[in-house]
Amino acid sequence: CSTVLFSRSCYVWFCFSLFDICICSYSVPAGESEDHASNRKQRSKLSLQMYLQCSRSFHGTLTFRHLHLLDQVYYGQAKCMLQRVGTWNFDIFLFDRLTNGESLVCLTLELFCKYGLIELFGLDPLRLHSFLVRIQEGYRSRNPYHNSLHAADVTQAMYCYLQEPKLSESLTSWDILLALLAAATHDLEHPGVNQNFLLKNDHFLASLYQNSVLENHHWKSALSHLRESGLLSHLPIEDRHRMEERLGSLILATDISRQNEFLSRFKAHLDRKDLNMSSPEHRQFILQMALKCADICNPCRPNSLSTCWSHCVTKEFFQQGDVERAHRHDVSPLCDRHSNSVAIIQKSFISYVVEPLFVQWARFCDTPLSHCMLGYMKQNKKYWSNAGQEDLMDNAQTTCCKVLPRGT
Repeated sequence: CSTVLFSRSCYVWFCFSLFDICICSYSVPAGESEDHASNRKQRSKLSLQMYLQCSRSFHGTLTFRHLHLLDQVYYGQAKCMLQRVGTWNFDIFLFDRLTNGESLVCLTLELFCKYGLIELFGLDPLRLHSFLVRIQEGYRSRNPYHNSLHAADVTQAMYCYLQEPKLSESLTSWDILLALLAAATHDLEHPGVNQNFLLKNDHFLASLYQNSVLENHHWKSALSHLRESGLLSHLPIEDRHRMEERLGSLILATDISRQNEFLSRFKAHLDRKDLNMSSPEHRQFILQMALKCADICNPCRPNSLSTCWSHCVTKEFFQQGDVERAHRHDVSPLCDRHSNSVAIIQKSFISYVVEPLFVQWARFCDTPLSHCMLGYMKQNKKYWSNAGQEDLMDNAQTTCCKVLPRGT
């Protein structure tokens, strides 16, 4: 009995230690004394103790549905934001600041709790948290675009799509688990350059995979973290293998070079009206399309958010172009800062990639959300068209006046 009591005491102590590491990395605000800061930390520990229901743990009745990562004192605003996590104008940039860069971990944990996945699949909350931290750290923070913030944004978008009636009324718990895992890991360990760059430079990743080099790397990295964390180790091996294959199917679908392949297939289904959401194969295909939409949904966000993402992705493109130029290689399309601009890139991207996909998605889900996304997309397309015209006028005036062009 004493051994069991000791082990449970260690478990609760570990929970508090985990909380100290993840939440209490707290800098004292200007004007606040160290003693007052210490009191705030102590109150935070007590509030976590309330969430963990410490007294129940000694009787083996710990209820994980009340275990929240976010603390009332430090992350009150972030918790308020999470109440609106299913809204399309969710500001992931603000949420990331409020969570001190932990947006992917906090948001994904919240969604797991919303769907009751921890209880449904018997997941260990500490292993789940450890897995999500590993995933977040697996994204390279120095990437301007393909980082953990992008993964959090895609996960939030995927949640919005999962709430659509056609999906929410037909998806299984396995489908939802896979959709959230795929969204969170779909760009894991992205190097910040595209596939052509890896091929041209004989990168070791290019020698590992014959096609979809980056997407295969993301998938295999996700599997590595999933297995090392032991998150699903308690499930039957057949279920785990099936889940891993389905996870790969979702992540591989985000390969932009296969866009026309998936779009043609999607359009054909819609024309024939033969999509059957009771079919596992059709549900998997719809999840693939949902992840593809979530991955490139930035132009369908409100302009204030969309513009931020546009500058982030362009910065990453231009960084690759600078490296290629420095090594005397041909600069990849869209990566030359001397012949491209944010407006030029965005107009092409919206017209030839985003719009065709979201028009077909709106045919499948004829809902207020779809109309909202199309509306924002049209506004952003017009915005970048006007911005492009202003750039041309500025360049013309600069040339006539023989003034050196402005730096970026």
